[in-house]
Amino acid sequence: MTDRPAAQHEELVLAERLGGVLLLTLHRPERLNAWTNALEDAYYGALLEADADPDVRAIVVTGAGRGFCAGADMEDLAGVGDATDEQIDRPHPRHLPLTLHTPLVAAVNGAAAGLGMVEALYADVRFASPRAVFLTAFAQRGLVAEYGMAWLLPRLVGHGRASDLLLSGRRVDGEEAARIGLVEHLVPADELVERAVAYAQGLATSCSPWSMATIKSQLLLDAERSFAESVRSADALMRESFRGSDIAEGVASFTERRPPVFAPLTKEI
Repeated sequence: MTDRPAAQHEELVLAERLGGVLLLTLHRPERLNAWTNALEDAYYGALLEADADPDVRAIVVTGAGRGFCAGADMEDLAGVGDATDEQIDRPHPRHLPLTLHTPLVAAVNGAAAGLGMVEALYADVRFASPRAVFLTAFAQRGLVAEYGMAWLLPRLVGHGRASDLLLSGRRVDGEEAARIGLVEHLVPADELVERAVAYAQGLATSCSPWSMATIKSQLLLDAERSFAESVRSADALMRESFRGSDIAEGVASFTERRPPVFAPLTKEI
């Protein structure tokens, strides 16, 4: 199934190419993949490399061992009260995954807590097993809803549920997460990564990279637009799509009953 040997980003993030899909695994299993600056640098570096590679058409992220990401490493967080703004700031914005052109799928296999839950929400689509556990934890650590979670969470589960999860920090298992719309796909634990990769491979082989990147941008920008503004923007993008090559290939592949062969994404959206 693997096209080439796994690569490693300082052993903190494992990368495996599976056709047009890149599988990234957060790799601090002894700490439930707790977030550190080094892990962030490795993960975000891998995302940027993938986004710049026209042969990577979808990305899947999961965690090694029993956790997805247990949030900020408490050993690092212990001294944060004495940190300067320069020490807190990072090279890349924390919402970097939202800015990718390439679809990002999260396969949440265990605890996704605090910053780990934020990273799961940054994915475009979430798969989870019943063993997954989501919790915000911020209020229980004397923190706030960090890195845009107060914007993201209500849009997924509604204001009331977002208030509940953020204020209480209570645990939400995979089944409840699926029921309230926090994840889109609930699958057995032993099929989680395989199913998430299969979904991503469907995107990679059947969908136009230009269309997916444009739709991702529409979803993000339209969250703050009026309906009329969304329609005007979509009309301009539709006209642009009519002048592109992908619509011809999409129609031809349908009428000829064959898989489409879309051009790689080579321009900014």
